Amino acid sequence: MTWFEDMAIGERRELGSYLFTPEEIVRYARAFDPQPFHLSDEEAAKTHFGRLCASGWHTGSVWMKLMVAHIQAECERLGTPSRLGPSPGFTDLKWIRPVFAGDTITYSSTLLEKREMRTRPQWGLAIHGNEGVNQDGVTVFSFTGKVLVARRPETHDTGG
Repeated sequence: MTWFEDMAIGERRELGSYLFTPEEIVRYARAFDPQPFHLSDEEAAKTHFGRLCASGWHTGSVWMKLMVAHIQAECERLGTPSRLGPSPGFTDLKWIRPVFAGDTITYSSTLLEKREMRTRPQWGLAIHGNEGVNQDGVTVFSFTGKVLVARRPETHDTGG
């Protein structure tokens, strides 16, 4: 994993793809979002969706799973520890189009902005645009995420 200073604005990470099967959609919905259109085709047919679709929270959870796997693989490839810290949150969460059973969503993350932090000089704030796109090229999910990234020790050393 790179240091904050090595991150380039516009850098895009392809996180991978995920097939939303009917079984996974229903399993997730039963546990976390038991609305009718997430639980069965029959109930979904009675709604504005018309057919079984995934919870938006499910689409977000898959993004997180793929992001963590991507970071772990990158750290293993480079032989470095993760330099990510906590996340102060996200904004602009959008479930733009339904994710239906059988859809494959491909996720990505693009670095939009970097900010040095006066209050925490050992960290920088990275702001990413994240999205999921279905097999037809339609964006179905997006949000802006923020995460702290470790800075090189020599860049914030105030002497001592």
